[in-house]
Amino acid sequence: MPEVKPLVLACIPAYDEEKTIAKVVLRTRRHVDSVVVCDDGSRDLTGEIAEALGAEVIRHKENMGKGAALKTLFKRARELRADVVVTLDSDGQHDPDEVPQLVQPVLDGAAEIVNGSRFLRRTDMPKHRVIGNKTLNLLTNAASNQKLTDTQSGFRAYSNKALKLLKITESGIGVDSQILMDASAKGLRIVEVPVAASYQDARSTYNPISHLGMVMDSIIRRIIKDNPVLYLGVPGFISIIAGLLAGLRVIDIFLANHAIATGTALISIGLVVVGFLLTITAVIVKTVNATTGKVRKEA
Repeated sequence: MPEVKPLVLACIPAYDEEKTIAKVVLRTRRHVDSVVVCDDGSRDLTGEIAEALGAEVIRHKENMGKGAALKTLFKRARELRADVVVTLDSDGQHDPDEVPQLVQPVLDGAAEIVNGSRFLRRTDMPKHRVIGNKTLNLLTNAASNQKLTDTQSGFRAYSNKALKLLKITESGIGVDSQILMDASAKGLRIVEVPVAASYQDARSTYNPISHLGMVMDSIIRRIIKDNPVLYLGVPGFISIIAGLLAGLRVIDIFLANHAIATGTALISIGLVVVGFLLTITAVIVKTVNATTGKVRKEA
């Protein structure tokens, strides 16, 4: 029997990229079997141009964010039963001619996810973006127990197994970190390959501070959700104990001097209240996690 050729699919999230989408689609089509673009509520001709050049275009009525676009693209890739999916940005930052070097480790069975790293070779990335990316690397690697050099790369290849196991929950720009944390939790093998990046035409939808803040928020929420007892319960317990000790100090002062230490009393009450709130939140999150896990298993 003739060998069945693996289906390699390129998935491109796009928002208002009519100036660059044509070049990205045309150059990417040389290296894959099909290109699917998610037009994430563009106000220009991004979707029309991509469609005219042979890409399948899925449209969001309004801009929902990169994570939402990737979720739509992954759903379509599963429907098409793609063997390998390559994601790349629509702004021309990535070099489509490097698609084969991302795909090959997946085809060879060496990894479920191949991460294209801009930091494994010389980069002309603006310094403020380097600082932001390095910061997010530290946070994402700590949360995912990985040692990746470019956790914010949108240039990646995914195996069919990864597509089935990964569940995108982040709608916004924090999706790149969320995927890595989810992949690590599910034991998927991740390797990195060096890739080039051009910033000549590339633009960022968010300013650097907003970008950093949104991704950090996503990472912190994920960390707390995964381990609420450690990150909410323990601080809550410590806060309650500290509040009770402060309360004992207030009592000692009153017995000795017949005066109320108002400041210490307010601190005591505040610590106890915050502690109880943190502890209760930890219990609620833990219960929700357990219930959700049980529902998924039964499903």
